Amino acid sequence: MANEVESVLISQQDLQRRIQELGKQLTEEYAGRNLLLLGVLKGAVVFLVDLARAIDLPLQMDFMAVSSYGASTHSSGVVRILKDLDAAVDGRDILVVEDIIDTGLTLKYILENLSMRNPASVKVCALLVKDKARPDGINADYVGFEIPDKFVVGNGLDYAELYRNLPFIGVLKS
Repeated sequence: MANEVESVLISQQDLQRRIQELGKQLTEEYAGRNLLLLGVLKGAVVFLVDLARAIDLPLQMDFMAVSSYGASTHSSGVVRILKDLDAAVDGRDILVVEDIIDTGLTLKYILENLSMRNPASVKVCALLVKDKARPDGINADYVGFEIPDKFVVGNGLDYAELYRNLPFIGVLKS
């Protein structure tokens, strides 16, 4: 599989180092709060697990599955909820854990959806944020890495459900 990757953008070591830094920051900022990590399936699973291990606090996890890509390398522009939360989030401090923010369309939809559920707070932690303008200023409160506007795979990110298990972030060959 690795021979189908054009280049390694972020090494496994750099990923783990940055996730530990984010975990330390989140431990300090969410101390004494009722933290719920909300993973956006499927891409954020690897990042969410590593991040949860790096946060030294009691926390809970839940998941939503949404899609705007399908089997394409470009967003379709239509967001669909494939799996909703299992528990109510009323009064909870929610940290939405995203693998990547690209157009911001999916994240905007999730944030609007969550705001109607009366959480105490909602913030976003994204492993990757593409270096490009997004409508409505949608962005993350916590960012692992800012990357160029290229299609990337690995560490949970996929193309047609493949490459999620690569231990690095790489640019897929055309």
